[in-house]
Amino acid sequence: MTRPDERRTDFTMTDTQTPADGIHQLVSREAMSLGPRKMRDTYARKPGTGFYQREFGFYCLENWKTQGMPQDIPLEQLFGYDPPGGFGFWDLGWTTAAFSPKFEEALIEDRGEVEVVRDTAGRHVLYFKGRRNGFMPEYIDHPVKDWKTWERDVKWRLDPKTPERYRDIPISFEKGRALIGQGALVTEYVIGGYMYLRSLMGPEGVLYMLHDAPDLIHDCMTTWFKLADAVSAAHQKHVTFDELFFGEDICYNHGSLISPEMMREFLFPYYRQLLANMKARQIDRTRHLYFQIDTDGFAPPTIPLYQELGMDVMSPFEVASNCDVVEVGRKYPDLIITGGVDKRELAKGKAAIDRLVDRIFPAMQVRGGYMPTCDHGVPEEVSYQDYLHYRKRCLEFA
Repeated sequence: MTRPDERRTDFTMTDTQTPADGIHQLVSREAMSLGPRKMRDTYARKPGTGFYQREFGFYCLENWKTQGMPQDIPLEQLFGYDPPGGFGFWDLGWTTAAFSPKFEEALIEDRGEVEVVRDTAGRHVLYFKGRRNGFMPEYIDHPVKDWKTWERDVKWRLDPKTPERYRDIPISFEKGRALIGQGALVTEYVIGGYMYLRSLMGPEGVLYMLHDAPDLIHDCMTTWFKLADAVSAAHQKHVTFDELFFGEDICYNHGSLISPEMMREFLFPYYRQLLANMKARQIDRTRHLYFQIDTDGFAPPTIPLYQELGMDVMSPFEVASNCDVVEVGRKYPDLIITGGVDKRELAKGKAAIDRLVDRIFPAMQVRGGYMPTCDHGVPEEVSYQDYLHYRKRCLEFA
């Protein structure tokens, strides 16, 4: 007989049988494939285990093609990356709000060598003509300026009842079912509250609104919460989540862009409720829900703040902003850390790479709970041969 509160996919269960399918129950470590096993060892903070091998991203691949990088070998084989260890749902935004429908792109102004374009997030962006990637864009306008623009142009695009939001969820689940059955960590990726507000108002606009229009900020965040809660609930009809991951980018080179008091007032109540609701909806309620914050800039001052919410993981620890993963690892022994490899050092040649690896990797492997990646996408300045050398050093710790 089926329990009244039992959630199903298409599995047949009895009261005494719960399948170890990665959804109703986590598969045994012995049944996990290599990628999920190594990633879960990292999240369990097991000292001395091999690093899970992956990279944050790349801005250099076109250059590397001219420097002899083979075109017929997949990157994971070429650089020795591990097989996928996780599976994620990406329906809740990342660097911009999860609009449905999105704004239509449009040319706003032709300025000769440059042009102003409205992007799909409703921002006016200054671009070089014919070039949209490979440089930091300049945002000159944002869609939310007051209550009128919020309600007229934006809020309705975040309606959780929009049917299109849910159309592809079963397809996404089917794509990940096999990997989930091999023990993959299942992650809900969500644009964090600060990055969401910044995409609506701009970094300066957010600061003014926090002071001048706190009710508007709370309405924006209530809308963020209702959407994230509804979509994650739809996902949780199919999966048990292992992780909630916020793309936050709340820090710059000296610390947080808003005060701890502002974080606690305008962000944390909504984060707490989303975490609580997701935990209550889990199919496998014995599963720990890891909470990860991703922010560039000098992040250490925010660690104890996010730990008030139970943060388990932080990334990517930008070294140019004085983040040091060895120091952070000593100060916060329970924190899972990913990132911290200085992209500038990768561009300085093999000797600099060796010094970086020798300083960080042995100490962090002894500690456990560390996943090395470049502290952002690998830049164009890093040569193909030097990156190969870096990857060979990484594999010494695999």
